[in-house]
Amino acid sequence: MTYLFRLLLLLPFLSMAAFAQTTGFSSYADLPFVQETHLAHPLTVDGSPVGVKQLLVTDDGHIWVATLDGIFLKNPAHANWQFPTWNSEINGPVFTVFRTSTGEIMAGAWNGVYKIESKGTTRASGIADSPISVLAEDADGRLLAFGPDGVWKSNGRAFEKLSVDLPKSIRAVQVEPNGTWWIASDVGLYRFSKGLTDHLYQKGTLISAYLNGLAWEREGILWASGLGGVSKLRQMEVVERIGTEEGMPTPYTTCLAKAQDGTLWVGTERGVVRYHPDGSHSLRFSKRWLVDDHVTAIAFDAKGNAWIGTEKGVSCIQRTEMNLKEKEAYFYKTLMDRHIRAPWTAGQVRLLEAGDISTWVPEDDDNDGEYTAMYLAMESFRYAATGSEDAREKAGKAFRFLKKLEEVTGREGFFARSIVPPGWEQVHDPNKTYSPQEIAVRKVEEPRYKPVETRWHLSKDGEWRWKGDTSSDEMCGHMFGYFIYYQLVANEAEKTIVREHVSRILDHLIRHDFSLTDLDGKPTRWGVWSPDQLNRNPEWLPDRALNSMEMLGFLKFGYSITQNPSYQEAYLHLIEKEGYMENMGQIRQQNPAWFIYFDVMLASYIYPLLIFGEEDPALKSYYEQHMDDWFEDREGDQNPLINFIYNYTRGKREGLAASVAFLKDTPLDLIDWVIDHRQREDIRLTRSPVLEDLQVDPLQPPSLRAVVRWDKNPWDAVSGNPFRVREPVFWLLPYWMGRYLQMIE
Repeated sequence: MTYLFRLLLLLPFLSMAAFAQTTGFSSYADLPFVQETHLAHPLTVDGSPVGVKQLLVTDDGHIWVATLDGIFLKNPAHANWQFPTWNSEINGPVFTVFRTSTGEIMAGAWNGVYKIESKGTTRASGIADSPISVLAEDADGRLLAFGPDGVWKSNGRAFEKLSVDLPKSIRAVQVEPNGTWWIASDVGLYRFSKGLTDHLYQKGTLISAYLNGLAWEREGILWASGLGGVSKLRQMEVVERIGTEEGMPTPYTTCLAKAQDGTLWVGTERGVVRYHPDGSHSLRFSKRWLVDDHVTAIAFDAKGNAWIGTEKGVSCIQRTEMNLKEKEAYFYKTLMDRHIRAPWTAGQVRLLEAGDISTWVPEDDDNDGEYTAMYLAMESFRYAATGSEDAREKAGKAFRFLKKLEEVTGREGFFARSIVPPGWEQVHDPNKTYSPQEIAVRKVEEPRYKPVETRWHLSKDGEWRWKGDTSSDEMCGHMFGYFIYYQLVANEAEKTIVREHVSRILDHLIRHDFSLTDLDGKPTRWGVWSPDQLNRNPEWLPDRALNSMEMLGFLKFGYSITQNPSYQEAYLHLIEKEGYMENMGQIRQQNPAWFIYFDVMLASYIYPLLIFGEEDPALKSYYEQHMDDWFEDREGDQNPLINFIYNYTRGKREGLAASVAFLKDTPLDLIDWVIDHRQREDIRLTRSPVLEDLQVDPLQPPSLRAVVRWDKNPWDAVSGNPFRVREPVFWLLPYWMGRYLQMIE
């Protein structure tokens, strides 16, 4: 590690710009980017969802929707849908809604064509009780009406039926300036020009002859969507096919539209996929992005926002420009307003109604201590990057909360998972009694199982209920938070408090054979680092490598800040007599059946404790090489927290592009919507990197994952809970690490 980088860590207020200049490395300039958000507009009649057949967005922001129950209107000045088809003549299905070049709103209904006006609806003459499914304008500005009974053209006063040789199953029409009609139908593609008809349907041309949408990519290149995907044509020749191998989540397409920026949006029964001018593509599906995944219509407003009709209403995918600094401000305000609860816990919240953010209430979590420790680290990096007294004050509050978790138990050195007010009626893992039969079954399933009937205890002062049976992941998170706070924030008086607090925990571990012991005097279910268990009990073999590394990290950190020789003696004993370093060396060779993604993050918390704390050159070199090898295995995760912890610890500048991509693509919506990739046909389902989990290949972008906590597997094929809202620390911590390291300007 370079001298400059060591100096940077010791002096957080060193001019980072000057540091960047002396080392000559690049960073990300925080330029504006497009942030997408979803506005849901469900549509119901008598409590039942209404499917959209077609939609229209006018220049004044009104959304006109054709449905089998008539036309609905979304006025931007009103929250609710209006039902403007007052004329009882319609009184039934509307298949299409169209705006003419003169600004008239026209509807194709089950019994003809109607003009929709503020005073009511007027039925056009010349079409006697025939269903009209498609409306278009000819090159001369005359309205065309297509349906199963034929084709009509308006003469300005009435419609006249045309004698043309065209199919009855017309689904979409595009008219060229020269007057040529392109027609998508159930029986192929038709080109109609000056009375002459060309027909394309043969095998080996279109992906299939069952078509439903048309759009011009550019002059001379027409996209035709249908069963199987999209066929791109130059005149009547297919030049390219786009199917599931090119990003279609399903072969069942439904519609097609081109946005102002040149992106082609393809509706499918599994969401909407966008093909961008730069050759990339992106998908939007799930309740995060759509009222329903079965897309039926697509239109765009003047600002470039996409309005998506579905089987259950309308979604708006809104485009807003912001930079990372503005996104940080949004997430930070959200964190303060909703995710900090007394005494200063940073955590998720629960929704009383799935997906309804207005119904949120605070919620406890097994790992409130660990997640607040991540918040402590975030505020510490924010302080180190900016010198903000607000960040310093809040880091202190977070540290004091973590310290209180130990004080509230009344057992020296043992800390709680979480604390809640005594009046909370609903908590996770409430106290319960186990029958001998239940205990026997659980022991057979998991010999290490520990029945804990009383998880929640009332504090001696009666002010809090605290949760015991604390785990190893809590310990790792706490120690990482203390390490960062000690390095970057704490003054001498505060460092003394940190040293005393860490010492109480380490002394407890050493007294109890390197284990966290609960009020019953026995080790908690997961808080075990004892060599008698890790090295001599085969049931602990799955945890041997990582837990050995963890205990070495705890002791090394404790010794580095206290210089207490008992910690160094225990550390060397575990290395020299119990083989903990050799155990740690087996992390990359761990049996696949025992690997869970959470282990990745626990290791990331420990590396800084070992590498910054170790002064022996040989041991330090071993830890550095171990982290380098570990990081090589993890680069594919594109995890910004892993990337920045690695860079912080090793003085490197790796993974910047992937980290920034994550920060930009993460949705603003923190509801943990269910994301289920199992019905997609454009990706592969696999059992890697976690053998136990069903996962996807390739890794999906953040906008197509459940809201992360970094202990969750980002490769999961299905995850989420719409009754839960995550705290945005998962985003804020890597952002502020990037800012501190001057990798993000």
